[in-house]
Amino acid sequence: MTYSKTVVLPISPDEAYALITEPERLRRWQTVSAVVDLRAGGDYRWTITPGHTASGTYRVVEPGKRIVFGWGWVGSDSLPPDTSTVTITVEPGAGGGSQVTLTHEGLDGEQAQAHATGWDHYLERLDRIATSGDAGPDEWAAMPESLDPLTAAEASLAALQPILRNLTPDDQSKPTPCDDFTCHDVAEHLMTSMERLGAMAGVTVTNPESGSLENRVSVMAAEAIEGWRAVDLSGTIPGPGGGEMPASMAAGILSMEIALHGWDIAQSSGQPLNLPDDLVAYLRGIAETLVPGGRGSNFADEATPAENASALDRLAAYTGRAPLII
Repeated sequence: MTYSKTVVLPISPDEAYALITEPERLRRWQTVSAVVDLRAGGDYRWTITPGHTASGTYRVVEPGKRIVFGWGWVGSDSLPPDTSTVTITVEPGAGGGSQVTLTHEGLDGEQAQAHATGWDHYLERLDRIATSGDAGPDEWAAMPESLDPLTAAEASLAALQPILRNLTPDDQSKPTPCDDFTCHDVAEHLMTSMERLGAMAGVTVTNPESGSLENRVSVMAAEAIEGWRAVDLSGTIPGPGGGEMPASMAAGILSMEIALHGWDIAQSSGQPLNLPDDLVAYLRGIAETLVPGGRGSNFADEATPAENASALDRLAAYTGRAPLII
C-alpha cells in the first residue's frame, strides 16, 4: 500500500529542501538525531523518537527538487532498513512558497496505517516550523515507550535541544548551579563528557568544534549513544579507576550527564527543562546508584528542595544542586 500527502509551505523551495535534508534542521521538527550522507548511495540514520531509529540508503538526490530513499526501522523484523521507499518532491508554490509531497510505498496495510499516523504528525510539524519558525517540542519524543539508560539519554537530549537553540550570546557568561561554571562552561563540559563516555563504549566521539552549540552537543551525544548501543549492558566494562564496572551503570552516567547538565543550562538561561515525571523517576533510580559514592567529588551533599519543587528539581537537589534565583 502507498501513503501520499502534500503540504503547502510559505517558504521557498530551497528552504523547504533544507528542512528535509539537513541534520540540524531535521532535528527541529522530525528527529532527535540525524546522520545524513546526502548522495545517491549514501546512507542516513534518523532517531525519530527515543528507541526508534529509521535507516536506509538515498537512491535519488536531485538538489532542491527531490529525494528518494529506502526506509525501514533498525531492529524491525517486519520492516527492516531499506525495505520500503519514500519519495519527497519539492515544487514551487504560489507567492514564492513551495509544496512538498511525500509518498511512502512498499507497505502492507498495517504498516501503511501506522506510518500514515506518523507522517501526518511530522508533516504537521513541518508546516508549523515553516510557518512560525518553531515546531516546538515533539511530545512523541518526551517519554520513551521502553525505558533504559539509552532511551532516557535520547529523551533528555530531545528536551535539551530547544534550550540550546534559544541560548543568547548574553547567556554564555551567566552563572549556573555548578559552582564556578558559566553556562558556556557547562556546555563545554557536557561535550567533554560525551567524548569520555563514548571512549568507555569503545567509540571516538568527535567534537565538531564549529557550528551552533545545539549542533555540537546533539552530534556528540548521538555518537556516544550509538556507541553504547553496541555494548552488552548486562555485562561489565573497564572502569575509569581500573577494575570492572557494570556496563548499565556506565550507560546510566550518559543519561544523567545530559539531564543534569541540561537542568544546569536551563537554570542559567531561565528556561524550563521539560522532562516527564516518569522519566525523572527512572533517572532518580540511576542517581541512587551513582551519587552516594561520588559525594565530595562529583556530587555535593544533598540539598533541601523547596516544598513545591518539581520532580526534576528534587532530583537536582539529590545530586547537590540548588535552583538559581533569577
